[in-house]
Amino acid sequence: MVAEHIAARGIRDEQVLDAMRRVPREEFVRPSSRSVAYEDHPLPISHGQTISQPYIVALTVEAAHIDSSSRVLDIGTGSGYAAAVLAEIAADVVTIERHPSLADGAREVLDRLGYANVTVVTGDGTLGWPDGAPYDAIVVAAAAPRIPDPWLQELADGGRLVMPIGKPGLGQSLKRITLGPDRDPRFEDLGGVTFVPLIGAFGTEPDRFGG
Repeated sequence: MVAEHIAARGIRDEQVLDAMRRVPREEFVRPSSRSVAYEDHPLPISHGQTISQPYIVALTVEAAHIDSSSRVLDIGTGSGYAAAVLAEIAADVVTIERHPSLADGAREVLDRLGYANVTVVTGDGTLGWPDGAPYDAIVVAAAAPRIPDPWLQELADGGRLVMPIGKPGLGQSLKRITLGPDRDPRFEDLGGVTFVPLIGAFGTEPDRFGG
């Protein structure tokens, strides 16, 4: 998976490649999907959610520019796979999931695999998690047409926010947003993507966009 689908497509950060090699992706998918766990495409989990394709996870983590001292906020835990990849590199990861059963399942798997530097929170990810702020990086696994204000407030000076921006069905782009010394956001386009909609107080409303 790493050689054929990630490194071959341009991911160069050795920390990210090593993390992708170490995390057992089959532990984060349904039993019926274990035989295809290392193929490069999303897989369904519960509540209409998916585990993102490995390349997109690697691209997001690489774009976040994290290291062993980083504190990271992960929005949209899902099964916990991206949080595990982040935890292989970062000092601390806070991951937020709005579905209690998904959060409980991710917490169980992450605990069983020994990821003691991950805190799983059940709640509205669009509100962030101010108790752990400021964050060196925030990564997001759901798309919205705009950045929720709490995330920019919780991001450290010079911090990186990596998220898909756009509306479902109307085109989304993965963006890296970096806060400069004046805290004005600088945007970089990382390419087209397709994600589920961000739901929450500062996110996409499900009755408007079919989330």
